[in-house]
Amino acid sequence: MSSNLGTLFRVSTFGESHGVGLGCIIDGCPPGIIIEHSTIQSFLNRRRPGQNEFTTPRGELDTCEILSGVENSVTLGTPIAIVVRNQDKKANDYQDINQIFRPGHADYTTFKKYGTSPSSGGGRASARETIGRVAAAAVAKAYVQSKIPNAEIIGWVDRIYDIQANVTTNSVTFNEVEASLIRCPDKNAEEKMKEKILAAKTEGDSLGGVVRCIARNIPAGLGEPVFDKLEAELAKAMLSLPAVRSFEIGDGWASTFLKGSENNDAFHLNESGAVVTQSNKSGGIQGGISNGMPILISVGFKPVSTIFKEQNTVTKELKEISFKAKSGRHDPCVLPRAVPLVESMFWLVLADHLLRQFSLNPKFLIE
Repeated sequence: MSSNLGTLFRVSTFGESHGVGLGCIIDGCPPGIIIEHSTIQSFLNRRRPGQNEFTTPRGELDTCEILSGVENSVTLGTPIAIVVRNQDKKANDYQDINQIFRPGHADYTTFKKYGTSPSSGGGRASARETIGRVAAAAVAKAYVQSKIPNAEIIGWVDRIYDIQANVTTNSVTFNEVEASLIRCPDKNAEEKMKEKILAAKTEGDSLGGVVRCIARNIPAGLGEPVFDKLEAELAKAMLSLPAVRSFEIGDGWASTFLKGSENNDAFHLNESGAVVTQSNKSGGIQGGISNGMPILISVGFKPVSTIFKEQNTVTKELKEISFKAKSGRHDPCVLPRAVPLVESMFWLVLADHLLRQFSLNPKFLIE
């Protein structure tokens, strides 16, 4: 199983949703980076379950332990191991369904590939696997900001089901996003989204949608064409997240409806004499390399697969049955908790490409 990400800033994740614990090992982080335990914990707190009525009620505090690689809040340059131990496991919730292939889940494909599957929960296919990614992202952010102090990544819920938010991408702030229980900074859309989520929850159903994310103050020059283009690496990272079904950079699909004269981002010099573009339809990346403009992506998430409605499926003994989930704790809509996941994958990709750029040009960022 491939559980590794990155070339120089390398992250391996481990653990299952109802196992002893989950976590990550980070290899390649330079020494001397300041990273507080509380910083890693704050990252995990944003993705943990049981935050409010719009998320799964699973009662996990997701308290992290740093096992190696950090001493007195400073990285040593050695592998960093972080673990979160599961506390609120309820494997019995899955006893009545561990012999069937749940619709929309990875039960069937996992069983066909490995010849076995976890007896409870989704195992590595569960969104709980992302704990290791988020913990590693706290370290990645610390490294990136040690080189680019004003670098920032902000994600938000842009759409849930058919309700579209109206967010000004160039000015949206982290505090505006976090002020919303569902991480949608558009107050009008937020209220409609909340109603839609609770209605789906009452009906035993689930909803999908889109997370948008912007990275600001990222220098030009990051990306490794041709196969490790920055947008290709971002796409791979985002599509590796559970429930993700689509990825767009810049105007994405909308740009296919334009003429070249309408789509090109014209260059000019700003007041400081720096090269910038008048528009940003390319989303801050051209030729697979960052151009210094904000990097804007959109990530589409499908509805959560566990619903409490009657469905048809097949057992491991290859018998067709009618199935309805009776237990288990799941988000009616994954979008609010997906925001920190998208941000985390963004930080991991940027950290890796920043290290790769320094290996190519040690004087990168030096004027």
